[in-house]
Amino acid sequence: MTMNNTTSSSSPNENLVPTVSFVLGAIILGIVFLLGVPGNLFIIWSILARARKRSVTTLIILNLACADGAIMCLTVFFIVYLAKQSWVFGRTMCKLLFYLCNTNMYASIMLITLMSVHRLVTVLRPQGTRFFRSRRNMLSILTMLWVLVFMLAIPALIFRDVNKENSNQTLCSHHHHDPKYEAFHMSMETVVGFLLPYGIIVSSYLCILRHLRQTPFKRRVRSEKLILAIIITFAAFWLPYHIINIVQVVSACAPEDLQKKLGSISKTYRAATSSLAFISSCANPVLYTLAGRSYIRTDGLSFMARLFEGTGLEIISGTLRIQRKVSKGGAAELTPKNCDSLTNNAERS
Repeated sequence: MTMNNTTSSSSPNENLVPTVSFVLGAIILGIVFLLGVPGNLFIIWSILARARKRSVTTLIILNLACADGAIMCLTVFFIVYLAKQSWVFGRTMCKLLFYLCNTNMYASIMLITLMSVHRLVTVLRPQGTRFFRSRRNMLSILTMLWVLVFMLAIPALIFRDVNKENSNQTLCSHHHHDPKYEAFHMSMETVVGFLLPYGIIVSSYLCILRHLRQTPFKRRVRSEKLILAIIITFAAFWLPYHIINIVQVVSACAPEDLQKKLGSISKTYRAATSSLAFISSCANPVLYTLAGRSYIRTDGLSFMARLFEGTGLEIISGTLRIQRKVSKGGAAELTPKNCDSLTNNAERS
């Protein structure tokens, strides 16, 4: 994840982001900080202190809030960077802070992917959810996920460095000594950090929707809408960033004339798309608040915990169990009354 990127230049001034972009970026990150830090801290507090039951989805949301909350706290450094229009924190912080930014990028998409796969298993193989319900199994999965995330972000430590533009300005940007390294790095970010996991996410939900259409159960679950909103929001804020990555990859492999044009596009829009990516980390608390607004009047500050307590798919699992009994000639019957009962039980659990 980059605030700006310079790989080659004909004059120092060509690499400088216009002052307006710096000021606009600082304002955006300031708003992101004010919304994201208290918002994600409130999510963490709601789950740890107020949620009586923690489903698999709730545990994943907790990890997502921790990742987003951590990166939101770091936005102070980037606000100073944009306000001063120069990197003043040294080479070590340059590498570390952007490494943590990349860690957040990979963690967010991996956690959302895990959430979608869990949804798929719950619908297609309800008995398979026993594996996820095991505390030891879930902790093992999350531990392996975080180890993978920290490993995938290592290129940020290797290629990120400070670059002295002139006596007044220092940039913290990527330095690829070979175009092949640049193409590899940007391609890995987009393929592993977006295209591949998002393909799994979309495939999972297509399978879920196809399977549910084959059942007489048509009622939508509140948590499904919430998770779909999280997925769509993540894509909306991160897609522009990865489009610029693709432009940069093509630029690294293109002839010299085209390389200059694409390189100019990349440098012009990199800061803007990176700012959008930061916004994604403060969007989830807003989504949760909108989804749980009906609980605010009755539950007060516990409204978000009340929302998370109903994020399981017991309602769908229960419906599928009833359907199996019916198909086997059992006495159970799937009626609107049964559906309402399942809904109420799921929302209480």
